[in-house]
Amino acid sequence: MSLYVNDYKKKLIDMISKINDTQQENIDKVAQMMTDAILGNKSIYAFGPSHAGMIVEEMVYRAGGLALVNPIHGAALLPNARPISITTLMERLPGYATALIKASGIKKDDFLLIHSVSARIPIVVEMAIQAKEMGVHLAGIVNMDFATKVTSLDSSGKMMQEVCDIVIDNCGELGDASISIEGLSQKVAPTSTVAGAFIVNSLVIRVCEKLIEKGIEPPVFRSANIDGANELNQKLLEKNKDRIHYMY
Repeated sequence: MSLYVNDYKKKLIDMISKINDTQQENIDKVAQMMTDAILGNKSIYAFGPSHAGMIVEEMVYRAGGLALVNPIHGAALLPNARPISITTLMERLPGYATALIKASGIKKDDFLLIHSVSARIPIVVEMAIQAKEMGVHLAGIVNMDFATKVTSLDSSGKMMQEVCDIVIDNCGELGDASISIEGLSQKVAPTSTVAGAFIVNSLVIRVCEKLIEKGIEPPVFRSANIDGANELNQKLLEKNKDRIHYMY
């Protein structure tokens, strides 16, 4: 086994342990915001541009996930955009975030989670500002070591973490990539996807716990590859159709 691969494994384990040790309070606060939205018959949304969007995919329409998480997608921000370098340009295009959030159907007192490693690009800052102006409850997942060592690229001069109600630190490092290989000037092996998946699934767990404490069965999808699951999932979608916007 490569020593560098072992280093990466250790880096990920240490990072997840740090998240678990330092971010539980904020994870619980964000889970409470999500639970309050569910109890208040409001909608839950999630957004992340480009590779940050993989964490949104982690939350949406999958086995063991909450059925109520609505993705905000921009076609020019997805990895299948061609040329893929256009995603970087669109992340910095003024007005694009405003168009996306207005088209999403999000409303006052809904909940929005934004994932951004650096928290500096206009697409996330602008969306956060728009969300707050609309009266949306807003949380972020941010690499705070990264975000506190760079400046905003948005015309407002703000960083996304300055706008959010609550921020969960993914406990990564500047630049996201984590492993230095001898003979290579640039680090490899980013950590934000693993960290983000751990955080959002921790949120799902806490939301489910909180709903059960209220005597409410959490709206959780089953794997479509288990016999009978499709029928149960369809009932879940039908029961919650007023808050599930990604199917229609």
